Amino acid sequence: MLTLHRLDQLCSQKKGSGEMTHKQYCTTLLALVRPLRGRCSARLRLICLLLLIPLAPALKAETLALSADRIIIGNQDQPLLDSAVIVEDDKIIRLLRREKIPAGMRIIELGDATLMPGMIDAHTHPLLSTGDYQTNHLAQSSAYKSLRAAAFFQKLVYAGWTGLRVAGDGDVFYGNTDIRRAIDEGFIMGPRMAVANHYLSITGGGGDLNYLSPEQSMIADGLVVDGVDEIRKAVRTEIKYGSDWIKILATGAYLSVGDSPKNVSFSPEEFQAVMDEANRQGVPVMAHAHATAGIKQAVLGGARSIEHGTFLDNEVINLMAAREVWLIPTIYIGDYYALEGGLREDDRNNYYMEHERPVWINWLKKAHKKGVKIGVGLDFGSQGYAPEIFIREFATLVEIGMTPMEAIQAGTRVNAEMLGWDDRLGTLEVGKLADIIAIKGNPLDNIDALKDVSFVMLGGRIIRTPGGQKNPPEGLLQLP
Repeated sequence: MLTLHRLDQLCSQKKGSGEMTHKQYCTTLLALVRPLRGRCSARLRLICLLLLIPLAPALKAETLALSADRIIIGNQDQPLLDSAVIVEDDKIIRLLRREKIPAGMRIIELGDATLMPGMIDAHTHPLLSTGDYQTNHLAQSSAYKSLRAAAFFQKLVYAGWTGLRVAGDGDVFYGNTDIRRAIDEGFIMGPRMAVANHYLSITGGGGDLNYLSPEQSMIADGLVVDGVDEIRKAVRTEIKYGSDWIKILATGAYLSVGDSPKNVSFSPEEFQAVMDEANRQGVPVMAHAHATAGIKQAVLGGARSIEHGTFLDNEVINLMAAREVWLIPTIYIGDYYALEGGLREDDRNNYYMEHERPVWINWLKKAHKKGVKIGVGLDFGSQGYAPEIFIREFATLVEIGMTPMEAIQAGTRVNAEMLGWDDRLGTLEVGKLADIIAIKGNPLDNIDALKDVSFVMLGGRIIRTPGGQKNPPEGLLQLP
């Protein structure tokens, strides 16, 4: 039986060597009080715990050093060489040279690897698990899709993606906010999440089912809203059920049937109603926008980010730079489907690849040179994609003129700033949360190296180690 005298001995021994952590101390306290069960009241046992807790601040938090040949901080042009990140509990507390690591500290030596912030995907649709995204929401229940997506998220974490933003999803209900809640409450391991549960669409727009006969009455994949009153209610409902972003389809889409990406969807009054209601409740807006006029409407209306932005022009680029509006172009998904096919609108995507993509790439080059904030977003669902393909978006950013360092920052610091997470994530700076990954080799020499993740830490907890499993075990995992 553990006695108070024995507890004091353990604390004295462990504190001196730096081995007793807060977690270990709490476990020890529980072991001390557990034998009192049945001998005294629950209230007395609680009093015993409360009297012992003040000893805990004197104990040392768990500290370890992550050492590698290169460290990408996220806000510098060059990496640190032969250095280490010191992590205590869930935060970064120091960065120093390898030779300065204190004697006796636990070290994870990663060798010829690059430490960097965990990657953030700013545009994902995790509840979509079939290629036909416009009817996927009807074929599977919200519960089933959520379980499937949660398991897929864990594969993404193993591949180095420690944060994401859901850009509306194919779900009748609100599965993504339940996944986020389960992650935040520690029931399962998963990335940090920002969520727009649905996307707002006009009747006949990109979020409506436009290929059914008028006799059919079906629930569309988007929230179909017309007029100011319907829009206000939709925004309020989204926020009520946990959306911390609002997604609006400001123009038509490429992959939906019966509309055109060159169409502008909402009237000025309708779009302003979205912005007014979201702003009133402090929730940012992301605007899916291809057409030039739709992009301009969204930028002038106050959207925080433009998704896709296919038909840019000089006026729009200047507006986005001046107003500091983020652009999430989602370039690679068009490349992927050009090779894989399987879309209802394959012909439209093929036309885009042959005629529109080259022009768009040149406009994106101009936007980058002008200083528009461009982030990484994939636009994929969870339908059997290998997580390794997700990093191909970084190569497309190099194609538009970014250096590999700028592309990496687009998927870390830039996205964290857009999401309002930059006070705690996006860079490896002192005081920030320890969401850290390691890449074999040097992604600054070859951006495709980002697929070779060897180590993942999420909030100070080690998820994947060199030589360990490439993918998580089957089923849902709790945080270690």
